[in-house]
Amino acid sequence: MHPLSVRATARELHRNGLTIAEVSRRLGLRYHTVSVWCRKSMPTDAVPDRSRDRCPRCQEPPVPPGDAAAYAYLLGLYLGDGYLAIGARVPVLRIACADAYPQIMNECERAMRVVLARSVSRVHAIGCTTVQSVAKHWPCLLPQAGRGRKHERPITLDPWQRDVVTGQPGHFVRGLFHSDGCRSINRVTVRGKTYEYARYLLANESADILGLAGWALDLLGVAWRLNRRNSLSVARRDAVALLDQHVGPKS
Repeated sequence: MHPLSVRATARELHRNGLTIAEVSRRLGLRYHTVSVWCRKSMPTDAVPDRSRDRCPRCQEPPVPPGDAAAYAYLLGLYLGDGYLAIGARVPVLRIACADAYPQIMNECERAMRVVLARSVSRVHAIGCTTVQSVAKHWPCLLPQAGRGRKHERPITLDPWQRDVVTGQPGHFVRGLFHSDGCRSINRVTVRGKTYEYARYLLANESADILGLAGWALDLLGVAWRLNRRNSLSVARRDAVALLDQHVGPKS
């Protein structure tokens, strides 16, 4: 017999959106055992939902997240390579991370846990890993979620989000560049001589998201320009040095 607490944990994970197979793998239990627990009514195992108590936007009055830096970073990641699935079941926040940068995965997971998540899982694919968390109140913290792709609908920040980013522009920019950006060495040949210089590029199909990135860079005093319709560039030596203090190479 397994303790009631183990049954309750399995049922809570299943209610929060994990499949029975995912729950059984996470807890190291047989699929059939977890299936019986999750599909059979067991009122004595019920676990009260305390997620509302953890959501700062559901407090009275609503307040911003307690760790503004972690939230600003997570917001940047979400606007880049994130997706908030809102369906019949519990919302799932998914952020795609390249396997080449394991430290970014760790930072992403930490930010999710600090901001809201009780548990975070990773789904592996070829070349990338999705860091994801299921929680009822992710839409409260990421009101930009909606139907369709982000670049096909308006993306604006709520006033409380703008206040958070205004106080933490470096962490917000860090999240954006960790998702949709890069720091590279550009080579230019002039009259037979090759010159090298570091630069940052941020690519996103949403003009609104690029606009938010430019606004945050302005707050930091980092010079930037649009080098293409869907790309932002930071190439001046002093601007790159300043942005290095907040972003730096991926790892």
